[in-house]
Amino acid sequence: MSRNTKAYVNWFRNSAPYIHANRNKTMVLMLGGEAAQHGHFNDIIHDIALLHSLGVKLVIVQGSRPQIDQRLQAAGIKSEFHRDLRITDQASLDCVKAATGSLRSEIEALLSMGLANSPMHGARLRIASGNLITAKPVGILDGIDFQFTGEVRRVDCEGIRHQLDDGSIVLLPPLGYSRTGEVFNLSSEDLATEVAIALQADKLILMYGEQGVINSSGELIRELNTEETEQLINDEQQCLEIQRHLKAAYRACHAGIQRTHLVSFAEDGALLSELYSRDGSGTLVTVQSYEQIRPAQASDAAGIIELIRTQEEKGVLVRRSRERLESEIEQFTVIERDDTIIGCAALYPFEDNTSAELACVVVHPDYQRANRGEQLLNQVVEQARQQNLKRLLVLTTQTAHWFIERGFEKTSVDSLPESKRSLYNWQRNSSVFERAI
Repeated sequence: MSRNTKAYVNWFRNSAPYIHANRNKTMVLMLGGEAAQHGHFNDIIHDIALLHSLGVKLVIVQGSRPQIDQRLQAAGIKSEFHRDLRITDQASLDCVKAATGSLRSEIEALLSMGLANSPMHGARLRIASGNLITAKPVGILDGIDFQFTGEVRRVDCEGIRHQLDDGSIVLLPPLGYSRTGEVFNLSSEDLATEVAIALQADKLILMYGEQGVINSSGELIRELNTEETEQLINDEQQCLEIQRHLKAAYRACHAGIQRTHLVSFAEDGALLSELYSRDGSGTLVTVQSYEQIRPAQASDAAGIIELIRTQEEKGVLVRRSRERLESEIEQFTVIERDDTIIGCAALYPFEDNTSAELACVVVHPDYQRANRGEQLLNQVVEQARQQNLKRLLVLTTQTAHWFIERGFEKTSVDSLPESKRSLYNWQRNSSVFERAI
């Protein structure tokens, strides 16, 4: 097997849990009008078709801002905004309807492709749309009449679910219809958020030009909780586009949507990477962190065994049987990331009730650069304090420097409690370190 083939097989295997997890899940995907003008747009459509083939129930909310701007400019109409909302008069509304209708037709055409030797071959997708969104006028704000700019009044959840259950992709342009027969121009971010909330979708995905949310050092922020999101919303240094997306994510989370993803349309394959890999490619906004440190449970035994296997094979750790690990599971603390155990540590108090052994400190190789080992150590130290323990001992053959850097000092085997000293393996010749708590 070639190196490329092996890498592909490993990637595919690692994607399997996410394929299972996302099957039959309802996702609302906001696809901004800027995406339609990007060179990767066809690839995004192919990826959407692939999601559908993997069993994802998709509602696509299309944006049309640049297309509307082009129509208005061609018609010689100056577009006015207030509170980051377009003021839509009758002449502007005609351009809005023309732009959104044209883009909708383009998206439907791309989703209907079926050429041989293309990613869409054999897809046979059905696209459903219609009067599924009831809208009302924004009205007058700060003395300004927004005219035909509207907001969502009601989402026809029954109609959308019927289409999804029938195997269709639902495509929603940023338009809503009133009971008086009027058409209103809607914000695509607001529409996507309202649809996700009404359907209680499993995910809201917002695609825009950036990789995700970038911090002041130019690095991608992979995860935000709602408190951190609120702080960024109020950060005046953030551009309006990012603020719109963060506001949508924040509102969705508080309305019960567990996960909102900010993903780039400019990065080829970002949508698939975000949904089918452990770390994703963009920024995840969630009420609770999808990575947590917690006490181990019986169901974690298999994950811990898988995590420590390599270290046991190298002789870094003493091999533990599954039976032993299951019987000692209450001694373990784990780091869980997206249903996967990526770190563990164990605390074994001695019979003197003043000291304990820190053992089996392992972090998955892919996650060793974010101080997770130190987080585990701090968690175990806190547990030891709660048990009124005074001293932490560790036996190691290959990680002495790591423990020294964290306040441990070398000591002798004689300093071990009798029960541990009698079991000391002189063939392993482990170094003994201790740290006051």
